[in-house]
Amino acid sequence: MVKFTAKVLQGGKTATGIHVPDDVVAALGTSRKPAVSVTLNGFTYRSSIASMGGRFMLPVSADVRAIAAVAGGDEVQVTLQLDTAPRMVEVPADFAAALDAAADARAFFDKLAYSHRLRHVLAINAAKTPETRERRIAGSVAKLGEGKA
Repeated sequence: MVKFTAKVLQGGKTATGIHVPDDVVAALGTSRKPAVSVTLNGFTYRSSIASMGGRFMLPVSADVRAIAAVAGGDEVQVTLQLDTAPRMVEVPADFAAALDAAADARAFFDKLAYSHRLRHVLAINAAKTPETRERRIAGSVAKLGEGKA
């Protein structure tokens, strides 16, 4: 576990992140893009440290900022821990049933990286009406059936 203090950097209207010092990444003792468990203001989430513009950065999404009550420009205490747990996506029952009915889509979906599977599930779960949800499920299954992420 590694702790450090950093400023939440904001670039443009929505992009925010935290610069992770080189020595912190080195202390984690892993690859150049380690999966980590991040704690900000008592809220813990899973992410990855990425190299951007020659610096190690940790993304801080709008959802995370809202839950952790942080904003661009805030100084925060950051706790990082290597995240070695498997990344599993909980597939909603209606989407799973649609995938099971389309073998090619299911096979392609199951081979996707965690982030691509999660993107489909988040879009479906964000639907505000049943009709939108059904349309998004159908769209994802069609796209996946064509071998497109």
